[in-house]
Amino acid sequence: MLKNYLKITWRNLLRQKTFSLINILGLTIGMASAALILLWVQNELSFDQFHEKGDRLYSVYNRSKFDGKLWCWETTPKVMGRVMKAELPQMEKVARVTNANFLFTIGDKRLTANGDFTDADFLSMFSFPLISGDQKTALNDIHNIVITEKFSKKLFGEANAIGKTVKIDSNAYFKVTGVMKDLPNNTRFDFEYLLPWSYLKKIGQDDEYWGNNSIQTFVLLKPGVTEANANAVIENFTKNHSDTKDIQQFLHPAGKWHLYSRFENGKITGGNIEKVKVFTLIAALILIIACINFMNLSTARSESRAREVGIRKTVGALRGSLIWQFLGESVLIATIAGIFAVIIVQVSMSGFNQLTQKQLFIPYNNPYFWIVALGFILVTGLISGSYPALYLSSFKPVAVLKGTFKAANALVTPRKLLVIVQFTFAVILIICTIIIRRQLQYAQDRDTGYKKDNLVYSFMSGEIEKHYQSIKNELLSSGAATSVSKTNSPITQRYSDSWGFNWPGSTPNNKVDFIIYTTDGSLVKTMGLKLVAGRDIDPVNYPTDSTALLVNEASVKIMNLKDPVGKIITQGEGKDAKAWHIVGVIKDFIISSPYEPVQHMLIQGPSSWFNIIHYKLNNANTTKENLRRAEAIFKKYNPDYPFEYNFVDQEYAKKFGDEQRMGTLASLFAGLTIVISCLGLFGLAAYMAQNRVREIGIRKVLGASVTSVTALLSRDFLKLVAISFCIAAPLAWYLMFQWLKGYSYRISINIGVFIIAAVLTLLISVLTVSYQAIKAALANPVKSLKGE
Repeated sequence: MLKNYLKITWRNLLRQKTFSLINILGLTIGMASAALILLWVQNELSFDQFHEKGDRLYSVYNRSKFDGKLWCWETTPKVMGRVMKAELPQMEKVARVTNANFLFTIGDKRLTANGDFTDADFLSMFSFPLISGDQKTALNDIHNIVITEKFSKKLFGEANAIGKTVKIDSNAYFKVTGVMKDLPNNTRFDFEYLLPWSYLKKIGQDDEYWGNNSIQTFVLLKPGVTEANANAVIENFTKNHSDTKDIQQFLHPAGKWHLYSRFENGKITGGNIEKVKVFTLIAALILIIACINFMNLSTARSESRAREVGIRKTVGALRGSLIWQFLGESVLIATIAGIFAVIIVQVSMSGFNQLTQKQLFIPYNNPYFWIVALGFILVTGLISGSYPALYLSSFKPVAVLKGTFKAANALVTPRKLLVIVQFTFAVILIICTIIIRRQLQYAQDRDTGYKKDNLVYSFMSGEIEKHYQSIKNELLSSGAATSVSKTNSPITQRYSDSWGFNWPGSTPNNKVDFIIYTTDGSLVKTMGLKLVAGRDIDPVNYPTDSTALLVNEASVKIMNLKDPVGKIITQGEGKDAKAWHIVGVIKDFIISSPYEPVQHMLIQGPSSWFNIIHYKLNNANTTKENLRRAEAIFKKYNPDYPFEYNFVDQEYAKKFGDEQRMGTLASLFAGLTIVISCLGLFGLAAYMAQNRVREIGIRKVLGASVTSVTALLSRDFLKLVAISFCIAAPLAWYLMFQWLKGYSYRISINIGVFIIAAVLTLLISVLTVSYQAIKAALANPVKSLKGE
């Protein structure tokens, strides 16, 4: 029986080659698209879920009120982790983590890599297994280092790295005590080596200051200790150990680090989970659209299968056996499509990974993958074949064999409904794509407040800080740069923020968090900032500018200073208090998110700390020549380190990465949805034209023009597309309205978006349907009617 069903299915596929190809192609594209999205979704859902002790792992967060709102942040004081481990019996282990970036030297080989400082407990808290070494002792000594397998090959090639020595930062030697398996692609951590926290302390970068929230603290609770119990214990930890009385602590579980990382007014409001939900929905929609194609084309060809059903029922076939036959046919077609889909996924994987910045792969050696894949194909086949199987098996043999069966009249409502559903999804994706791209362009067109062109920065590594003045002088005298300024962070990032400032008219209730930026002078000229009042910081001509302060317009507004230049801003009390005098007001500029309002900023003078050199390249020379001169100067004063630089315009462009990827993915899948929908529309139009060959012939004999016949065949389909648009428009508006609420700086949704989407959808539909309609209208009526 099964062999007979397979033969019938195969013959039907070959007999109707065009429709079989459309069915298989539609299902292939739908299944491949859904598979790619679901691989991405699976990766997102699995982030840091592989840690064996994950149910007891937490990150320590702070929370406090600023401007009347409860803010939450993950950075903590360096001293907190050490004190927690010593005083709290609920904590089994504690590990602090902060970034490390050093130059590694082995013989003539020199390279920089991204790593972390951490405590020895880190290796036993997290499931990052060592290939070689003992995780209990690998970070116990001040000059121990653990490296990843990939970094080991960069340093030592294929040789065993354990016990070997590497020079770090030109003057310190470390012994490799552990080689770690490369980090998986689904973890928040991103390091190539780990250094012991004790070395951070040795080089003077550790501190006991409870107000310096600059590192991450992770804790492993003891078995039986609940999150609620731990939160009750640590809630006032900073308050009990310092003079800071308005900050509380709480724990954020490992299971929520990646997907639930956004807090609003002290509560979790989402994060990456929203993207996961959106793209899961898109995967489902694409697959449903592909299944609808199958349903429509299968039921449209019902007359060609009607006699088969009538004869089978006449000779005793039951409806149940017919249902299983038709379902079997759809599963077979889905299997063929599934095989092609796997090929497409494999071929497109590298491009998809580049687009999503992931390292996704098909786990062929995982038995669960094959179980899921087979289940995916089976479900797709059953869904796509369910309606055709129920419909085709319901035919009455007497009506069919007498020739009184009319499929078109019976099918008109279900088929129209399916086409409407199909194009509704497609139109929603089109509208959403247009709005996402407009929001991205809107943010990209926003005035940054400074001039990005020819602005470059370098980190102050090695001997740069020691020779900064000489480097600055030679950059200017050589003509490589027209202005130089050192700062605490790049102009595109915020490294520091603080509160507790007092100004004329302030009260204890005026708790404001300010971004802290620093400069040694020439900041306005170097960055191309705009002065609103006063002057730039200039310690050469104004010796008192060591405590000078620039403020932005947002700060002036929040402090309600009518004439800010000359005003004194203080922080702290007693002998530890610091005083700054305002010398200028600058126009607001973007330093963090281009989608958010500009934040309050205080730019402090040269008595502050610095990490970065910004330099404006000379427009009179080529960029290549400027960089060549700059490299020679940096190598002269910092010979052990490679010359590394970053263009500010390129770094600023990275801020739009997530939205650009989302827009590109939305465009890609919206396009695929249109392709699948149009395949179905093309197939339906072809079949309808085939069924109306004689009618068209008669109309042409009676004088109908090609245009009128084309309009006749196209009109019904275009009505369905128009109805789809009317349904899709309000749904798309609501979805995008909710999405845009996540951005303070956002576009408004206007009627133009819907007009563009409507014209685009109708144009694509007309082109799809018209080909078959015109082809039928141009056919010779003699050939159509010669059998009559």
